[in-house]
Amino acid sequence: MGVVFWKELADHFSSRRFMILIFIIVLTGLWATYATGQAIRQNTETIPSQYAFLLLLTSSGETLFSLATFLGFFGPLVGITLGFDSISGEYARGTLSRVLSQPIYRDSFINGKFFAGLTTIAVLWASILLLVIGLGITLLGFPPNAEELWRMLIFTAVGIFYVGFWLALAMLFSLLFQKTVTAALASMAVWLFMTLFVVIVSQGVASIVVPDTATPESIARRADIENAIGRISPSTLFSETVHILLNPAARVFGLALQSQAEGILPTPLALGQSLNLIWPHVTTLFGLVAVCFGISYIFFMRAEIRA
Repeated sequence: MGVVFWKELADHFSSRRFMILIFIIVLTGLWATYATGQAIRQNTETIPSQYAFLLLLTSSGETLFSLATFLGFFGPLVGITLGFDSISGEYARGTLSRVLSQPIYRDSFINGKFFAGLTTIAVLWASILLLVIGLGITLLGFPPNAEELWRMLIFTAVGIFYVGFWLALAMLFSLLFQKTVTAALASMAVWLFMTLFVVIVSQGVASIVVPDTATPESIARRADIENAIGRISPSTLFSETVHILLNPAARVFGLALQSQAEGILPTPLALGQSLNLIWPHVTTLFGLVAVCFGISYIFFMRAEIRA
């Protein structure tokens, strides 16, 4: 498995399409971080310095989106790019039967490919985080505190699971269709549906179940239905996790009634309390990665491979 792992890792970092995609994501993300840092410097009196580095990830500043929102929307493209031709490309080139005719087991082959893609995602996400921290220290003039670092590290782990799901899904389509173009189109279709159309479907179902929104209770119920349906999408799970993790003042995922907020002190949550809120989301993302790759593993182990 080590031979396959290092070979795939070298191919990923030398691929032109991957380098172009990485350049676009890093450049756009750093531009959003720089604009947010400039806005924080101009409003130092109104913005507390305790969570200034978290604002570099969540605040949009003068841009249309924050860095966390940008990574949540375009991060799946990295996973799809790494996985849509991982197996189908071997079929198309006729190299799969030659590789497996060597003393390399099937499970070592697919495990090496998957872990190489996951390592590439981890290196990318960690590099973006380090660049944000370095740029933030330059712009703000002080380093992040311990709690901010922990929240950023957990954000990195959640991002790896999130993009890893799209990697596993692209590998599954690569196995099912055995054609590179078909696997890429199927992965892109699922990404667009989960990112854009699930929101429309959840809003339509909520408006049918709760047609009247004249009272605050009905508005909150409609929001709960929209959130429950929207959580079938990994994009929703990731965005809600980021909302709680990188915003210590957040306590709920959706709308909260005024009666529910009575008696609650407006103080930031500790890291452990934020983790208790997002733990179901994190375990669900990890489970999606495990299930999707497990299905790919079973299909590959039972696939018929001919020269």
